[in-house]
Amino acid sequence: MIYREAGDFSTTYQQDSQTFPIRFDRYRYYAILAVAFLLVPFFINDYWANAILLPFLIYAIAAIGLNILVGYCGQVSLGTGGFMAVGAYACYKLMTSFPDVNIFFHVILAGFVTAGVGVIFGLPSLRIKGFYLAVATLAAQFFLVWMFNKFGWFYNYSASGQINAPERSVFGIVVTGPNTHAWATYLFCLVFCVGAALIARNLTRGTMGRTWMAIRDMDIAAEIIGVNPLKAKMTAFAVSSFFVGVAGALFFSVYLGAVEVTEAFGIQKSFIVLFMIIIGGMGSIFGSFAGAAFIVLLPVFLKNVLVGGFGWATDVAAHLELMILGGLIITFLILEPHGLAAFWKTIKEKLRLWPFPH
Repeated sequence: MIYREAGDFSTTYQQDSQTFPIRFDRYRYYAILAVAFLLVPFFINDYWANAILLPFLIYAIAAIGLNILVGYCGQVSLGTGGFMAVGAYACYKLMTSFPDVNIFFHVILAGFVTAGVGVIFGLPSLRIKGFYLAVATLAAQFFLVWMFNKFGWFYNYSASGQINAPERSVFGIVVTGPNTHAWATYLFCLVFCVGAALIARNLTRGTMGRTWMAIRDMDIAAEIIGVNPLKAKMTAFAVSSFFVGVAGALFFSVYLGAVEVTEAFGIQKSFIVLFMIIIGGMGSIFGSFAGAAFIVLLPVFLKNVLVGGFGWATDVAAHLELMILGGLIITFLILEPHGLAAFWKTIKEKLRLWPFPH
């Protein structure tokens, strides 16, 4: 009796094809958004913002972007960290070159710059796929990091090679720089995260999403039935890189404030985002959120329980985190390739039939 569809029907095709056709799902997600926008800002502090909420929101945007490319279009990518660096450095150059423009537009424009770079590095996908495409995107990762280190123009010829976010505000409220408030940075990132989720959800359920999934399932058959592989793959790389670029811009300007490309956007960043969609579920927007939440909360949980509660050494907890993460990735790849999203779907099916047996 907890989760039922009885009496919940649609009278138009538009109602039946909406994002959440079941009334209970709609109310539940409306309640989550209400709590996120109206309650959390009043109770948030610096620890919750910097340790959990900001990295979760930013990584969720990056995971959504990578999931579009890998989960929906089937194009393997190991260059996420490099594309996040493109978004970060594009945002920095825009912030320093056009100080009078609102930071909101800088983040959006950084996403478009990253989308253009993603299309360029996505061109090899027209000829290669699978492991070879992964190697090509991995080369893009190393090339982009090298380029941002090599040419001083990207970091305004700073002696340290580091980029620092200048202070910028939205409606008079500071969201970047040293004098920010936790609730302001949280709401700024939340707006981008919710917008990214809504855009991605509608794209993947529309014509463009169907062409991506056709290419993923069998590209030759998709081309035979009229799908243009050039358009499908390039749009997937562009949309994916746009979201990843926005995440990189927020990661630099709002979350860290100052970054050095090798430390902040190295190859480990690409693997972290890839692990998020593997654990959360490939081909699922909810899976992107679930994977980001898991990856962000796991080290916080181990630090508070093992280090703070049981007095374990910090390095032991860090190694245990890697062991748990690696074990879970292997487990999900073997037993449940669709990740936490599949578990959530199973739970909903059980609730629909409870208390009757399945």
